Amino acid sequence: MAKTYKAGEELTGTVTGIQPYGAFVALDDETQGLVHISEITYGFVKDIHDYLSVGQEVKVKVLDVDSEAKKVSLSIRALLEAPSTSRREDRPRKSLQARVKEHDAEGFNSLKDKLKDWIEKSGQ
Repeated sequence: MAKTYKAGEELTGTVTGIQPYGAFVALDDETQGLVHISEITYGFVKDIHDYLSVGQEVKVKVLDVDSEAKKVSLSIRALLEAPSTSRREDRPRKSLQARVKEHDAEGFNSLKDKLKDWIEKSGQ
């Protein structure tokens, strides 16, 4: 590595190669880092080519540096604003058991009533 990079640094690099698992980004003339497919954007990335192309200049954040192996882990996603959650905060959150009781109470009660009829019919 020509230059020493540190985790947390924000840099600009050029995409030099794309593989199914991620994109290689040149940070300088001698150093390349890898943006893993999970670090490209929020959400599911099926095809990296939908987001990046060779020669494209990108802003990246250094996640980790392994100087012995000369590997730099990078992220584009870390520099993006996280998507807002669609969960409504004003509504109290119910437990799974409470939701089951609320939605299935009638179904279980009608089953209980029918069970008596089924037992009587099976005895005939």
